[in-house]
Amino acid sequence: MISFDRRLDRFELFDIMDSPALNLTFVLELPDFRPWCKAQNLPPFHVMLCAVLRSVLKVENFRYRILDGEVVRIDRLTPSFTVKNQHNDLNFAQFEWSDDLREFVLRGMLAREEASNMEALNHRYRSMTPREAKEQVFVTCIPWLNFTSIQHPTAVLAQPDIPSFAWGKFRDAGAGRLALPFSVQVHHGFVDGYHIHLLVEQIAAELTAMMLA
Repeated sequence: MISFDRRLDRFELFDIMDSPALNLTFVLELPDFRPWCKAQNLPPFHVMLCAVLRSVLKVENFRYRILDGEVVRIDRLTPSFTVKNQHNDLNFAQFEWSDDLREFVLRGMLAREEASNMEALNHRYRSMTPREAKEQVFVTCIPWLNFTSIQHPTAVLAQPDIPSFAWGKFRDAGAGRLALPFSVQVHHGFVDGYHIHLLVEQIAAELTAMMLA
C-alpha cells in the first residue's frame, strides 16, 4: 500500500465529491489476435477478457477498493461479464479464476452458457461476502456498436471503487492491428489517466505474450 499512501491526499480530494468517478472512452488499438484465436480455436472475447483481467492485477492502482470505510488492495479477481439470454435480456456470468488461458476460456464459456440459459436474473453475486464482492471488475461487451461514450451504472454514486470496463465492435486497423471502442470507469482517487495508459499497454503486452507462448 506504499503507492496508495503517496496519493492519500488525492484520494481524499476526490472521495468527498458527489461522484469521484473518472470515465474515459477511447479507441483502443491492439495487435490483431483474431487470426491466432481462430487457429487455436479460442473465442476472441474470452481471450480479450483474460488479457484485461490479467492487466488489472498487474497495474496496482486498479486493485484498490473501499471496504468498511477503509482502502484495501485486492490480490485476486472473480471474473464476471454480461451476456444476453434467450429473450435478449441482460444477465450476469461469473466463474472462478484460472491462470491457464485455456482453462480460463473454458470456464468463461461454461459460465456464459449457464447465464444465457437463465430466464431470471443471475443473483449468484449476492452470495459473495463484502470482501469477495470487491474482488471483481464489471465487464460488458457491446460487439454490435462502435460506440463513442457510455455511462456505467453505479450502485453508490459516491463510491465507484470497483472498475467498470466496456468494449465494442472490432475493426481492422491495418498493419496487423485492430481497433475497438474501449471504456473505463474508475475512482479518480485511485486511478488517473496515466494509469489507464499503463493498463492499455499491459493489455497489448498480455495478448502478445499469449500469441508467442
